[in-house]
Amino acid sequence: MKYRNANAVLPKELVEELRKYIQSGYLYIPAKEEEHRSWGELSGYRKELAKRNARIIAEYRSGAAVRELAERYHLSTYAIKKIIYQK
Repeated sequence: MKYRNANAVLPKELVEELRKYIQSGYLYIPAKEEEHRSWGELSGYRKELAKRNARIIAEYRSGAAVRELAERYHLSTYAIKKIIYQK
């Protein structure tokens, strides 16, 4: 999330009104419900993780050991087990 200076994006009157409620600090303004995006949706990272996890599962089913997969993918054995047993 990128922070922006209120003076740069809001009308002066609105900034003055907001100061009545908060003097300084950060104010989070959530997106409208219909505009909300799931984690990783915009960057595509969620899809990349799903592909990686599918490869891990396929390799495990083909006989790769949990420890071997952990080393190959730079994950803990615990993380590999969570991926393998989630489905």
